[in-house]
Amino acid sequence: MKIAVIGATGLVGNVMLKVLEERGFSSSDVIAAASPKSVGNVLKINNKYYKIYSVEDVIKMRPHIALFSAGSAVSQQYAPTFAKNGCFVIDNSSQWRMNEQVPLIVPEINAATISPVNKIIANPNCSTIEMVMALYPLHKALKIRRVVVSTYQSVTGTGVKAVRQLEAERRKENVEKAYPHPIDMNVFPHGGTFEKNGYTSEEMKLVNETHKILNDKNIQISPTVVRVPVTGGHSESVNVELKKSFSMEEIYTLLNNMPGVTVEDNVENNLYPMPLFAQGKDDVFVGRIRRDFSRDNSLNMWIVADNLRKGAATNAVQIAQYLIEKYF
Repeated sequence: MKIAVIGATGLVGNVMLKVLEERGFSSSDVIAAASPKSVGNVLKINNKYYKIYSVEDVIKMRPHIALFSAGSAVSQQYAPTFAKNGCFVIDNSSQWRMNEQVPLIVPEINAATISPVNKIIANPNCSTIEMVMALYPLHKALKIRRVVVSTYQSVTGTGVKAVRQLEAERRKENVEKAYPHPIDMNVFPHGGTFEKNGYTSEEMKLVNETHKILNDKNIQISPTVVRVPVTGGHSESVNVELKKSFSMEEIYTLLNNMPGVTVEDNVENNLYPMPLFAQGKDDVFVGRIRRDFSRDNSLNMWIVADNLRKGAATNAVQIAQYLIEKYF
């Protein structure tokens, strides 16, 4: 197997290389590609060394699977070429997510919708992945009517430039800004670009991608995206209204039985998910699970995951593993 990582020098690309190694892929089977300014350099990840190639060079190497994390423009330009050569493309950008011909995949939920003709496969947005991981078992058993979600998203979701801005602000230094406002000692309700309906592009991803992954456009979703000065992962406050009545024991059972979800909910011992402790882990953590006493058949949850791992790199590698098991 030859696995290519396009955008290997970025935050997500780095983690893709780490996750591939953790899951048994030899560094000799992994091809790293990045922008022209990085070509020829050597990237060190966990004491393994990867020579950086150009995307054009990688096309000629004919990898079996290519993990893309280099932005929408690169995916738009090069993904069809890889696919035409018979390579499966797993794309982490937003370029292909809402394309009706492209499956949008969280393996624990809908890997079975992939077919051999789907050479381009979309990796969902990081905040969407962790939310649907918790919503899926509830929707399957009880059917979701409405979701109200507020996110608390790490600066790592924006990239290296945002992390540098946060670190520089904490040192009281000037640096090129990724955000229109200071992020240290601050939060702001702005993720992506503002759209005509008053919502941001990041907020609309939560709506549109959830509908596609859960295959149900009737779920009502009201999102607010907030950026917070942390690096460990994304957190979400999620209120869910279900169509059927439930017991809290049933909710805990459904979540505990969902692969990839860990319930951390013991308030007597101050146990609940936090990005500080989710960082570096692949699971989605759910806590503060409680009935919403203001509305029938409703509950609240607090969901946290490392947005660079399950929210991006790990999910992509899991898709790759599924493809290998199914088609190679």
